[in-house]
Amino acid sequence: MTRAERSYGQGHAESVLRSQHWRNVENSAAYLARHLRAGMDVLDIGCGPGTITVDLARRVAPGTVAGIDPSASVLAQARTTAEREGVPNVEFRQGDVLDLGEQTGTFDVVHAHQVLLHLSDPVAALRRMLRLARPGGLVAARDTDYAGAMWWPADPRLDRWLRIYRAVAHSNGTEPDAGRRLLAWAHAAGATDVTPSASIWCHSTPAERAWWGGLWADRILDSRIAEQAIEGGHASRADLADVSAAWTAWAAHPDGWFAIPHGEILCHV
Repeated sequence: MTRAERSYGQGHAESVLRSQHWRNVENSAAYLARHLRAGMDVLDIGCGPGTITVDLARRVAPGTVAGIDPSASVLAQARTTAEREGVPNVEFRQGDVLDLGEQTGTFDVVHAHQVLLHLSDPVAALRRMLRLARPGGLVAARDTDYAGAMWWPADPRLDRWLRIYRAVAHSNGTEPDAGRRLLAWAHAAGATDVTPSASIWCHSTPAERAWWGGLWADRILDSRIAEQAIEGGHASRADLADVSAAWTAWAAHPDGWFAIPHGEILCHV
């Protein structure tokens, strides 16, 4: 396991990847979509199973897209996704944003979705991203803000879920409430022309509740988050089982509604 893989607090359990396979440009990078042009070269940092990466490649063809991720097993899934979708102008390789060998000014767009909140030094990552972008290019980042999560019906067990999640992240030296900090991090990294925005994920239909509630019911029991919660003294196994049951109950409730905000930045280089 690489250093970058060890530092990724989510881990790569099936329940984690289940949430990532749903992502595309429309639901996870809409703020960037109107800036994409045919022929652009794009770098997608922390690409995971590659669904956003492949969608980016479709939109900039015949430009090229490179997806990097520290996990070799996840990259294998990304390559399978690209082959299945018939998208040839994308490549995937193992790497870490702070250790990339690319030359300064290589890409028209440098993109990261749900990456900075998992890094102990997000400002250093943004600084590197800014250097990788060409003059006139863009650095785009979108991150969750967990403190802004909202749900109904109210359930103290879900309050406990949020406390556990944020405690695990903070114990890793990372910031789960990254969304509200993106503009400040961009300024600290040296960006001078930044367009900030925000958007939200909302899961409320029966199918959405079954998917979101089901993956969290599993993730809180069997993932790196669960391991670290117990190892760090943030929760017991019984606590996690209680939280899992709460997610199952929420998913089954006809009034179930969950929303979580994201901060976004477009840095004009």
